Amino acid sequence: MKPRLVVGAALSTVATTALVAGAVHLNRVGKLRRDAAHRPDELPPELPPDREYTVFADDGLALSVEELDPVDGGSPELTVVLVHGYLLDRRTWLFQRYELAHFTRPRVRQVLYDLRSHGRSGRSLRGASTIEQLGRDLYAVLSKAAPEGPIVLIGHSMGGMTIMALAEQNPELFAERISGVAFLNTSAGEIGRSGLSRPFLSPRNPIMPVARRLSSWEPSTRAIDRGRNAAGNLAWSLTRKLSFVDESVSPAVVELLYAMINSTSFEVVVDFVATFGLHNRYAALAGLRRAKALVLGTDRDLLLPYQHAEEIAELLTDVELVMVKGAGHLPMLEQPKRVNDHLLEFLSKCAGALH
Repeated sequence: MKPRLVVGAALSTVATTALVAGAVHLNRVGKLRRDAAHRPDELPPELPPDREYTVFADDGLALSVEELDPVDGGSPELTVVLVHGYLLDRRTWLFQRYELAHFTRPRVRQVLYDLRSHGRSGRSLRGASTIEQLGRDLYAVLSKAAPEGPIVLIGHSMGGMTIMALAEQNPELFAERISGVAFLNTSAGEIGRSGLSRPFLSPRNPIMPVARRLSSWEPSTRAIDRGRNAAGNLAWSLTRKLSFVDESVSPAVVELLYAMINSTSFEVVVDFVATFGLHNRYAALAGLRRAKALVLGTDRDLLLPYQHAEEIAELLTDVELVMVKGAGHLPMLEQPKRVNDHLLEFLSKCAGALH
C-alpha cells in the first residue's frame, strides 16, 4: 500500500475511534443524567420559604428574596444572608439552607436572594451589571429583610465580591450590625492573574469583544442559547469536569449546577465579564476588621486559586483561614458536610460574641 494511503487509512481510523469514544461518553453522560432524575434522595429536601417577596434596587430592578425561619419554631438570634456567585442562583445553597434551618446553636433566620439578572430576579441593563451595583443591591435587601438585629453575611465567588462592595460603600454597617462575614472561594482583586480566568479576562482576548457584539443582537443570543441547549450532554460533562474534583460527585448535584448555569442567558454571561477585570477591593477589607471572618478556599479551584483566600485573610484581624482539600470552585456543593461544619462553628462564634 502506498504511504499516502497508509497515512489516510490511519487518520480515518483515529477519527472514527474518536467519534465512537465521544458518542460512548455522551451516551454515558445521558444515562447519568437520567439516573439523577430518579435519585432525588441524594439532595437534601428543598424546604419551602416562610416568606417570599420582591425588593426593589435603587435603580428600580426587582430582586427576588425569600426567608426561612428555624424549623423548630424557636426565636432566631442571628439573620444569615447568603449571596450566591456568577451564573448561579440561590439554589447554590441547597445543602446549607437545610442545615441552617435545623441548627439550634444558634438558631438563625435565613435570607436568600437572586443577584440581578440571575434566577428569579429582574434582568439588568448591561451598564448596571457591575459589582458596585451588586453591593447597592445587597444594601437594599438588608434594609428590607434585616432592618434590625445582628447579621452574618455568607458569600461565594461573586457573592463575596458583592459583600466587599457593600463594605466599601457602607463601612458603618460592619461596625454596628454585621457581626460576621464568611467568604467562600472569592477574591479581593487581580482575578485574571492566574487560573482559567486569566485568558478569559485578558484585554488581549479577541473573543470577548466579538461576544459583546453578538450578545447585543437578540437573534444571535437566541441562537447561541439554543445551541447550548442542543449540546446539553456535552455541556453537562464540561460542567462536571471544570467545577468538581471528585468524579464520584452525585450526578444530581451536577444536574443542579448545570440547570443553574444553563438558565443564565449568554447575554448575562457577557454582561458581567468587564466588572471582574475592574474588581479591586483590598482597601475595602479594612471595613471588615471589627467583624469576625471566615475565609474558605480550596486547593483545586481552577477559577480562583487558594492564593486569593490567603490574601483576603492577611488583611483581616479576627479571621479563620480554611483550606478544603480535594475540592474545586464550588465546595458547598462538592463537599457540603465539611463546608457546613466550618460555617456552623463560625456562626456559633458569632453568636457567642453577642453575649
